[in-house]
Amino acid sequence: MLLDTASLYYRAYFGVPDSVKAPDGTPVNAVRGLLDFIGRLVQDHRPDDLVACMDADWRPHWRVELIPSYKAHRVAQETPSGPDVEETPDTLAPQVPIIEAALDAFGIARVGVAGYEADDVIGTLTGRATGPVDIVTGDRDLYQLVDDAKRRRVLYPLKGVGTLQVTDEAWLREKYGVDGPGYADLALLRGDPSDGLPGVPGIGEKTAAKLLDAYGDLAGIIAAIEDPTSKLTPTQRKRLDESRPYLAVAPKVVQVASDVPLPPFDPALPATAAQPDLVAALAHRWGLSGAVERLGSALRL
Repeated sequence: MLLDTASLYYRAYFGVPDSVKAPDGTPVNAVRGLLDFIGRLVQDHRPDDLVACMDADWRPHWRVELIPSYKAHRVAQETPSGPDVEETPDTLAPQVPIIEAALDAFGIARVGVAGYEADDVIGTLTGRATGPVDIVTGDRDLYQLVDDAKRRRVLYPLKGVGTLQVTDEAWLREKYGVDGPGYADLALLRGDPSDGLPGVPGIGEKTAAKLLDAYGDLAGIIAAIEDPTSKLTPTQRKRLDESRPYLAVAPKVVQVASDVPLPPFDPALPATAAQPDLVAALAHRWGLSGAVERLGSALRL
């Protein structure tokens, strides 16, 4: 089980009241919510391995070089020597170090790699897996990793993590008319304002799905531009042709990396907390006794 950790703690932050605070008044709603999410996932799914994948760089420079608008609207401060500062709620950012400390104290593997997003870590781990993989995320970009033959699916939270949309190939075809790899092509053709991806003007989700159904993939669509016998409309042909520079670089931006240089780590789900004294100290310091107890109980089941 691979967790898109930032996606989940964002959901926890907005789903758990900000009245949940430490004894000193520090908000810890995202921390408590994430620990409860993990406890529920462990209880319901009993994964052999569990990895909390982290955004060491939420807006990698190599993606920005290809498409400068990539996540540009979410930049709070540019940092020439390192990752840009992302615009986040004032009371969320201070909770991230607490989340990291709690995961480490429990012994839950936490993996982030400089220059890469959590999606890229997930893509690399998924590619290396020899057994089934469940990806837990509120980010539809990871639908591209769905593969029934390799038993790879996305669990998308609808209401907390107690109600999950199980995203497999049948669901993708029903909803979007594509399979996993086809979702990446659909996303780049359609564009995604939340990620600053412009897409092809005039090509929405339904048109993108129809083009992919007709021509197979992005390469097939590009070949159709030059084929006078293809059934592209004059407007589609013109817009796709004018978008060639974007279409040449967009796949590398949209597709998750599969070759991230991962550090050594132990993905095994711990049966008990790795550092029980530290867990107890964190629970006391941040007023998280209930969440810590619930996660500990789930691990011991």
